[in-house]
Amino acid sequence: MELARANNVPADRKRAEIDLYIILIATFLILGIYMAFKSLFDSFAKDKNIHILARTLVMAFMEFGVAGLGITAVSVFRKESFLGYGLRIKGILPSIIFSALMFVPYAAFVIATGTFAGYMPFRSVWMTNDILSSGFPVNVVGILLVAVAWGFFEGFNYVVISKKINARFPPKNKWLNWGAILCGVMCILIHGMIGVTVENIIKMIIVFIIIYGMLMVKERTGNAWGSVFVFVFLWNAF
Repeated sequence: MELARANNVPADRKRAEIDLYIILIATFLILGIYMAFKSLFDSFAKDKNIHILARTLVMAFMEFGVAGLGITAVSVFRKESFLGYGLRIKGILPSIIFSALMFVPYAAFVIATGTFAGYMPFRSVWMTNDILSSGFPVNVVGILLVAVAWGFFEGFNYVVISKKINARFPPKNKWLNWGAILCGVMCILIHGMIGVTVENIIKMIIVFIIIYGMLMVKERTGNAWGSVFVFVFLWNAF
């Protein structure tokens, strides 16, 4: 019976399932390497005796490995263009505006809890301060590396994964979007935001709203730049 059901899965769903496995394997392979040598990578990233671009390049590659290598491998394997996932001009303004609005509850939460320390994109990336204090053109090259790895690919990664999940498990209700829901849960787990205090629970719900919301905006507008905007200008900025 199980074999019969498996054989009845449409070809496009099997294709999406294989793609998800590729993304999963690539992600956990790089994540496993990082976790195995975490102390070495962390000390390398913080060692001011090493040139800032060398530190940024290595850590950006690791970040890309976790949130970019999988979707890039699938794109190459399937001969798919990233443009087909919503990286287009049409609908870009609504996509950015409504995706940014999903971040309003988080901004209010940070202010209400007294943890707001000003706005600065990529604040939580260890190398950002050293990059900004470097001279031209090192600061430009460095911040571009950070923006691509921690901004573009981290945001776009959710877009591709969400689409693949929906291709494998097509939603029957426009709001019960499995891709957006599972990506929201995945973000909470990856960033270790699970907690039992009221404050942690509220933060967890707000983060879910951000991811689910930006992906639903992408679904409605057909434009993925809003998701990228969130991770470039808002995610690590507060």
